[in-house]
Amino acid sequence: MYRVWDFITNYSILLITGALTALLWANIDPKSYDALVHLVLIDDFFIGHAHEHDGHIVRTLTLHYLVNDVLMAFFFAIAAKEVWEAVILKNGSLRGKKAATPLIATLGGMIGPITVYLGVAYVMGSTTFNAVANGWAVPTATDIAFSYLVGRLIFGAGHPAVRFLLLLAIADDAAGLIILAVFYPTGDLALQWLGLSVGAALAAFFFFNYLPRRLDRGDQLRKNSTWVRKKLGFWPYLIAGCLSWYGFQEAGLHPSLGLLPVIPAIPHADRAFGIFAAAEEHLQDLLNHCEHLLEHPVEVILFFFGLLNAGVQFGAIGDATWLVLAGLMIGKPFGVLLFGYFGAHILKLGLPAGMRTVDLFIIGCVAAIGFTVSLFIAAVAFEPGPVQDAAKMGALFSFGAAIVSYIAGILLRVEKKEF
Repeated sequence: MYRVWDFITNYSILLITGALTALLWANIDPKSYDALVHLVLIDDFFIGHAHEHDGHIVRTLTLHYLVNDVLMAFFFAIAAKEVWEAVILKNGSLRGKKAATPLIATLGGMIGPITVYLGVAYVMGSTTFNAVANGWAVPTATDIAFSYLVGRLIFGAGHPAVRFLLLLAIADDAAGLIILAVFYPTGDLALQWLGLSVGAALAAFFFFNYLPRRLDRGDQLRKNSTWVRKKLGFWPYLIAGCLSWYGFQEAGLHPSLGLLPVIPAIPHADRAFGIFAAAEEHLQDLLNHCEHLLEHPVEVILFFFGLLNAGVQFGAIGDATWLVLAGLMIGKPFGVLLFGYFGAHILKLGLPAGMRTVDLFIIGCVAAIGFTVSLFIAAVAFEPGPVQDAAKMGALFSFGAAIVSYIAGILLRVEKKEF
């Protein structure tokens, strides 16, 4: 049984509070809000926004950079942990045939929004298309926490469609991380710096994970592994994470993804109970321990993320707003339905027992809630200004997908299954 209500309360309340505060603040006193977002913490620092000064590149650490590029790395690390579990563990939810149809549906849930977004933008004319084209990835995102909550409300906790939705959302997160890394670099690429990231992760894995276990072969007490765990804990991996983060920044990739190479290096139990599962609190491996240590700090980080990114004036609604909404509300449901149908019936991979083909459409409607990741992509896809604000408004309005999903569930006669 998933403790989804506890998770949603912990994970989402502060994020929503931050976003609503930002909306009110930006519309009541935009000047002071803008001053907060661009507040300079340290000038001419070794991390921060890069800009040219007196002929050489310097970095300025602003509050926005601290939250979006430094602290949000912990949020994406937690997301990457769930993806890693789903892919690598024997009972991982994205392994084997059971994941085939959700993965194909996920592909449709990304191609559909991109097609609608760029297609409608093209029809609107070259001026609009050129202005918004770089935001094609904004409507591909799925906010896993909110979509999971809405999915449970519509289908019930015991419906197989909820599990299908989770698989789709996890795969969507994985694809989103790849898109951010590949298509939205933060500067000129200097990929040689990735050697620092990979080297730090490999060194942490070899010296503090593999080698102690190797030395403990045949020793039931596992003295070396126990000593490393008790005496060193997460510190070697935190140091490796800092080095990896810096490598991403200098490589020109988005540094918020800088902790990802270190996640596979951290010792992990050979089992997982599923995303949001309360039982994972009782696993004593270091990766789960780190996740639970980060739980409350990440809640606070998400508050500031909402506060610093959702502050757009209502007058900012524009073409990008409607394009993001069209991609999410039209492209996502029909993409999931068409590709899911292809996988389930044309390729004969099937659907989970008790799930109807039409449920794919409802799942697509639920997955159209972009919010957190859509806001993040909008912030990196566009320079600050009217187009970025309009795209962010579209991400915020994607909450309307919850209402659409609920109505679709009624019209398509979903039978809720609580257990």
